[in-house]
Order: sequence, then C-alpha cells, then structure tokens
Amino acid sequence: MTEFAYSVVNKDGQHITGVVSAPNREDALTNLRNQGHRPLTIKEAGASKSKALSFGGKKVKLRDLVVFTRELSTMISAGVPLPRGLSTLSDQSENKYFKSVITGINRDVEAGTALADALGKYPNVFNEVYVNMVRAGETGGILDDILKRLATQVEKEASMRKKIRSAMAYPMVILAVTVIAFFGIMLFVLPKIGKIIKDLGGPDAKLPIYSQMMLNASAFMQKNFIFIAIIMIGGSWAFRRYIKTEKGKYKWHLFLLRVPIFGKIVAKIAIARFARTFASLMTSGVTVLDSLEVTGKAVGNKVIQKELEGIADKVKNGQPLGKQLLAASFFPPIVGQMMSVGEETGKIGEILIKVADFYDEEVDAVIDGLASIIEPLMIVVLGGLVGLIAASVMGPIASLSKNIGG
Repeated sequence: MTEFAYSVVNKDGQHITGVVSAPNREDALTNLRNQGHRPLTIKEAGASKSKALSFGGKKVKLRDLVVFTRELSTMISAGVPLPRGLSTLSDQSENKYFKSVITGINRDVEAGTALADALGKYPNVFNEVYVNMVRAGETGGILDDILKRLATQVEKEASMRKKIRSAMAYPMVILAVTVIAFFGIMLFVLPKIGKIIKDLGGPDAKLPIYSQMMLNASAFMQKNFIFIAIIMIGGSWAFRRYIKTEKGKYKWHLFLLRVPIFGKIVAKIAIARFARTFASLMTSGVTVLDSLEVTGKAVGNKVIQKELEGIADKVKNGQPLGKQLLAASFFPPIVGQMMSVGEETGKIGEILIKVADFYDEEVDAVIDGLASIIEPLMIVVLGGLVGLIAASVMGPIASLSKNIGG
C-alpha cells in the first residue's frame, strides 16, 4: 500500500487535508470521491515524509519517549480517545521536534491511519520493535498493556546506556588527556629539550638509542604534523563510512564480539535485549517467526542478527527454537535450556523475562568491574608514557651535565 497526501473539499464545503493509503493514485482518488469529497490535489507522501523525518537531524531523548509511552497508556486505559490523548501529549511536550512528530502522528490517526503505521513513519523515534509491539497491541485489543511494557523496556534500555556511559566517562577522559599530552610533549616540549641536549653535548654527542628514537619521532611529527592530521582525520572518516555499510558493520560487530572482556559485555547486552524483546512480542500475541525477525533487528548486532535469521529458517522447517539456541555460537547454553523449558511449559514470556533480568544484572556487574579495572590501567599507561619521555630526555641531560662538570 502507498500513502498519498491529499487536499479536498468535503460535503460541507470545508477545505481539509490528510493522508490516505491505497494501492495506487487512481484507487486513492476513488476512495476520496466515495466519501463525498472533491479532490483538489493528491500526491505520494513518501518524499515529503522523508524530509520531515530528518528535521535538522534532531533526536528524541529516551526519557521523553518513556513519558510519552506511559502517559499514552494511562489515557487509553482511562478511556480517552486516541486523537485527544495524542493532542494532549503534543501540547505538553517541551521538545519541539517531538511535538511536531506527535502532531504528525495525530493527524494521520485522525485521517484513519492505524497508530502503528503512523508511528512507523518516524523510524528515528520509534524503532521497529516499538512499532511492531504497538501493532500487536492494536490487533489484540491490549494497546494499553503493550504500551506499559514498552515503557518499562525503554526505561531499562535508557538505564543500561546511562550505566555504560557513566562507567566509560572517566577512562575516556584519561585517554583523551593521554593523547593530548603525548602530542603536546612530542610537538612542543621534546624539540626544545633536544636543542638543549645538542647545545650541551655538541653535534657528535652520542645518546641512548631510546632517546634518539624519541627525538627522531618528535622531529618527524613536527615536520609532518599536517600530513599526519590529514591521515588520522581521513582514516577516521573512512572507517566510519565503512562500518555503516552492511559488510563493514558485520565485520565490526564480529570484531567487538571477539575483543577480550569487551566482547563479553557486548554479547550479554545483546542477549538481554533479545530475551526481553522476544518475551514482550510473544506475550503480545506476535508469532514466533515474526518475533525472531523483529528481535533480530533489535539486538543491535549484525552477527547475532544473522544467527537468529538462520535459527528462524530452521524453526520454520519444524525445529524446536530451544534446541537451535543451544547450538548457536553466541548464545550461552542457559538461554537455549530456558527456552526449551518455556516451550514445554508454555511460559516462554515469563521465563525469558527472568533471563533478561539475569543478564541485565550480569552486565551491571561486568561494567562496574570493568570501570574499576580500566581507570587505574589508564593512569598506569599515562604515567608510563610520561615516564618514558622523561627518561629519554633527563637521562642524556644528566649524563652530559656530569661530563661537563668533570
């Protein structure tokens, strides 16, 4: 179905606009005329919608999304009509971009579009999991319950991201200081000290090999700083472009899974997300195959997504899901075993929620432990770097001073 933006004059002579879904333009016109409207203009809504999505590249904070989801759920539970609820949420939103998004969604809903389809027009705000769960809620008549689950899920995602950022903040600051200090010393301090050493010992003065290497590296960096900067910036840009491609993203995600320590964190985060999302979809009435497809796209890792796609093909051919998860490369045996128990008891949702909670706790513990390891490690690296530079410089100066004194 294609969406068409229209402008019409209704039976009462009023000028109204909206969006209608139809296989083609002719069917859209026929649909409008059958409603008693006189079409003025009609065109595909795709181009205009894609421009609206960018809106200067602005984003909606997870906190705003949680508030929107919880309040909409409360209003629906209280019997407030969906358009009125959306209008109220739009009026109270402090985020101008989010306000425009909610207004657009409300306009589509008033024109007869399903809420899930209206949300799907804004993929930078509502991801595929969110849209599919809302669609399941609309189909099953349990939209308020689904929105409550979604709000809880988004809150847990926000909490996890906050913990990761908090744990990595100090190490990243130390890393930035280390890099800045290294380049500062190599570009500005060592050249001056090298000149002092040459003045003291003369052009034929013999320096320790490590001192000579540091001075040569400093001279090279000073002469080719612009070239080095261009290579670093260009390399960073090329790398970011590459990992945005399907092939590059897959290889990058595979590398992350295989990195010592960090790989375990990435895998556990993906597994927790898989368990929670799959459980939410299954308890919302979504089929196993559809749940696997949506969940695969939601885990945030292309390698695990591809593995889930292979598992879905085998499940489609009659294989038990728990057995396939047991044989999977990046899923711990406990996930497959718990899934098998869930299939046998008919309580997949409840069991997977427990699995998700377990891995959330595991991720928290690993992140806390990682932070306590990385912080002193970065300090040792910074101290070692400064010590190496100091030894390379102060050793020759002390030696030459003794020779001069003797």
